Parts: sequence; C-alpha cells; structure tokens
Amino acid sequence: MENTLVDKTFRDSNGKIVLAQMPNPPLILWIVASLLTLVFTSGKINTVLDFLANGSLFTWAWMEIFQGVNYFRRALGLAVLIAMIVYKIQ
Repeated sequence: MENTLVDKTFRDSNGKIVLAQMPNPPLILWIVASLLTLVFTSGKINTVLDFLANGSLFTWAWMEIFQGVNYFRRALGLAVLIAMIVYKIQ
C-alpha cells in the first residue's frame, strides 16, 4: 500500500480507515462528569465535576495529539484542545 497523505490522514497502522473509536477512559469520565454537572448545578460537587470533566477532556485531547492512530485523530485532539482554551478564555 502506498503511504500517501490521505492514507496517513485516515488510516491506522493496519491500513484500516479510522474516524471514530470506542471511547477511552478519559473520554468516558468526561461524558459522565459532564452529565452529572447537569444534575448537580451548583455547589462544591458541581465545581469538582466541572474540574473532572475539563481535566479528563484535556487528557483525552493530549493523548490524541501525541498517540492518535492517524493524522485525523491527532488533528481532532488539537481542535478539541484549542476549543477548550478558547471556551475558557471567554
């Protein structure tokens, strides 16, 4: 198989096209913590859940940037990290 830019962007090391994967633990924690912030809308528990959600999403994005299976996944991690920073700055 040729090693073109399209292949590097969308294929993993086995040659399979990878756009989405099963969630890893940081992403699962982000989903759970984010949903729980909708239940606990104020107080210390909300602060802790918000911290957990942001920390786990940051961890997921960082892992994707440096360990993503292809360029698309790495770009996705970078886009999420940039979006998080922009959202927090506002």
